[in-house]
Amino acid sequence: MGVKGFVEGGIASIVAGCSTHPLDLIKVRMQLQGENLPNPHHQIHNLRPAFAFNSSASAAVIPPNSIHVPSPAPPPRVGPVSVGVRIVQAEGVAALFSGVSATVLRQTLYSTTRMGLYDVLKQKWTNPDTGSMPLVSKITAGLIAGGIGAAVGNPADVAMVRMQADGRLPLAQRRNYNGVIDAITRMSRQEGIASLWRGSSLTVNRAMIVTASQLASYDQIKEAILGKGVMKDGLGTHVTASFAAGFVAAVASNPVDVIKTRVMNMKVEAGKAAPYNGAIDCAMKTVKAEGVMALYKGFIPTISRQGPFTVVLFVTLEQVRKLLKDF
Repeated sequence: MGVKGFVEGGIASIVAGCSTHPLDLIKVRMQLQGENLPNPHHQIHNLRPAFAFNSSASAAVIPPNSIHVPSPAPPPRVGPVSVGVRIVQAEGVAALFSGVSATVLRQTLYSTTRMGLYDVLKQKWTNPDTGSMPLVSKITAGLIAGGIGAAVGNPADVAMVRMQADGRLPLAQRRNYNGVIDAITRMSRQEGIASLWRGSSLTVNRAMIVTASQLASYDQIKEAILGKGVMKDGLGTHVTASFAAGFVAAVASNPVDVIKTRVMNMKVEAGKAAPYNGAIDCAMKTVKAEGVMALYKGFIPTISRQGPFTVVLFVTLEQVRKLLKDF
């Protein structure tokens, strides 16, 4: 396949990414629910519940006869439909496509690389006699392709998360990026080049999980359907196999995706400690403050997005392959 595999994968990924972008934005907003927002009037709200009060410090600051006023309860968590409606009401319909320029760049860098590399490895590792490839080899190819693709596309991924999450911040604290190039340029200038690879270990891990589960399961399920004669090689087979692959990918990747979103979105200010010291610290604070199931926060929009994304991705890929068959 060579370059052709990269072109086919890139076209299919951009189409799928743009068409499901609103669902991805809702997923990001839901994953950030429960995370404390900076409050310029009450500094104590910047701290997580577990670290909000220190016994010695509070004894020195709070008079013995003072009345303790409990912190306000966090706002109730809402579902994807409610989140989408609130975004439209507060920010307008166009807000559902916030960060779409970053999505295009991300798909161009990340997905083109992973789809192309997977195709190259698949061609090399397929048994020429049987025309098949063992599941273990498919998973290995997915892990390698996903990891390399994520490392290449991480700057666009960080920019996309920040642009999608910007609308939930108070007006005075929004970054207001004018596009993906502006986001990457300002991040490099204000926070250093290294900020473009913030959360890269998480991105790589997630991409390896997603690519291995998504591409390997699609190929495996498609082969099983065709091999058992359940359906012929057509749209029905492609949709069935791709939706199943999307579900597998969503279940496997959601915990890493939640942590990745929070690490990438955190605001680091000069002279102040970062909210998280890395992926493990973020995971521990998230679980301690919100419970284990917080790692599956946003799962409904994740599967709602991952399912259609994977269907559009593979259906488009199959059609592009037919169009470019003679090239």
